[in-house]
Amino acid sequence: MKTRKNIFRSLKDEEFDLLVIGGGVTGAGIALDAASRGIKTALVEKEDFGSGTSSRSTKLIHGGLRYLQSFEFKLVREVGRERSLIHKLAPHMVIPEKMLLPLTKDGKYGRIDSALGLWFYDRLAVVPKNDRRKMLSKQKALQKEPLLSEEGLLGAGFYSEYRTDDARLTIEITKTAIQNGAVCLNYCSMDEFIYENGIVSGARCSDQIDDETIIVRAKYVVNATGPWVDIIREKDHPISGKQLHLTKGIHIVVPHEKLPLKQSIYFDVADGRMIFAIPRLKTTYIGTTDTDFSSSPDQVTVEQEDINYLISSVNQTFSEHPLTNSDVIASWAGLRPLIHEKGKSASEISRKDEIFISPKQLISIAGGKLTGYRVMAKKTVDLIARKIKKETRKKLPSCKTKNIPLTKNPFQNMKEVEEYTEEIKERLKSAFKDPSYFAQYLVANYGNDTNVILAQAETSSNLSAENLILAELDYCINYEMVTNLSDFFDRRTGRLYFNPESIIQFIDQISQHAEIKLGWTKTKTKSEKEKVLSRCISSNS
Repeated sequence: MKTRKNIFRSLKDEEFDLLVIGGGVTGAGIALDAASRGIKTALVEKEDFGSGTSSRSTKLIHGGLRYLQSFEFKLVREVGRERSLIHKLAPHMVIPEKMLLPLTKDGKYGRIDSALGLWFYDRLAVVPKNDRRKMLSKQKALQKEPLLSEEGLLGAGFYSEYRTDDARLTIEITKTAIQNGAVCLNYCSMDEFIYENGIVSGARCSDQIDDETIIVRAKYVVNATGPWVDIIREKDHPISGKQLHLTKGIHIVVPHEKLPLKQSIYFDVADGRMIFAIPRLKTTYIGTTDTDFSSSPDQVTVEQEDINYLISSVNQTFSEHPLTNSDVIASWAGLRPLIHEKGKSASEISRKDEIFISPKQLISIAGGKLTGYRVMAKKTVDLIARKIKKETRKKLPSCKTKNIPLTKNPFQNMKEVEEYTEEIKERLKSAFKDPSYFAQYLVANYGNDTNVILAQAETSSNLSAENLILAELDYCINYEMVTNLSDFFDRRTGRLYFNPESIIQFIDQISQHAEIKLGWTKTKTKSEKEKVLSRCISSNS
């Protein structure tokens, strides 16, 4: 935030090779790939980094087991292989998560086809032998997850996935892009394109913080705006041919004691859909739905009907611990920007990505999955590299992002992550009743930079939950371009969903601290506080 004006001035004064519109995981991935190849890159995002689909997923880096049913072997192979690579690039943030697939008498998956499907899944995704699927008996399945209903249970498949925080992943990719030379700015909207000789050559952009408008000039422009891709395409040229098909998915969060799963579950429900229930620190989160969405992408919300569907789905599977609406402490809704396929329902549409090039040479990319962000970025930047070679005869380096860690001072493996987490736990023991919770939370969010946050928290009068959250806020303002409380509680810390009580407990202290650090007026501080509390209250209602 201290250098925001300088960043904005760079966008205004410099000419770029590439302008990326959209600061979600795809846009961030493109910026990183391009900048690391020596392409002078700018990125603008109209809201906060990752504020759209890239913070509204199931928060899994997974291979898409269900895509085997539609014979999308290439997609399963591609994203399956990406899982282990992204884990290698950020092992503290992309964490191995064993998944249990219950097999029931009248369920979607039978024992033979599940065993065969998981066998293919492991091999397409190149899963190491010691981590490959196991088929469990009914008794073994109940040992893994005692809350499963015994009635109709035949057994289970037990296989490997990875859990992440999608918003944190997007932030770290963006930070790494900046470290590689990209100029990135949030709260900077693209208003209209500019052209030279009939070819798109940049965009008029508005800073939402300081209310200033500039022109950002670039030889190539990429539209990576997810659910907004067609809206941006329309600003350039009337759309013909393929268009987006938006579908909505929602998730709910309950305290872990309300659904005390020992194990992540991927289970089927009466209408044939598959649902995840995933323990996460002090909570369990459940999702997702898959329904057509035709309104503005700016207006996606969680409806009571969506919540009822997920609660009913859980109660059918875990009948001994029935959930009610009052158990839901948080929820979120997101949109999938899929490529429309005539005659297919929301759940049937492929998750493949596709690149569109307009007559005026606007490059748009849509579709895809969180797990495939790096491959989508590579495809896009490879296209730009070919254009540069054709026009200038300059050959650019090939993609390097397989070998670029997504954090400073990266961990080499999970053993290092676990050892560091234990060190942090020891530092917290004297001040916290549950040091393990805070250690896991901090390391998963900030990696080795947990030391930076704790060093500040420890220099206060005493190490406490209040001093810790204030130190987090300072870190996120100093290093992660936080501009408001939603940036902090939603996309930087995840507290809005997984620890909302901490917001209510410390909202006064946080608001006052942010007022000083960000130079807010009293009116602005009051507005920010009310906005965040309304989200907490609505999440708990």
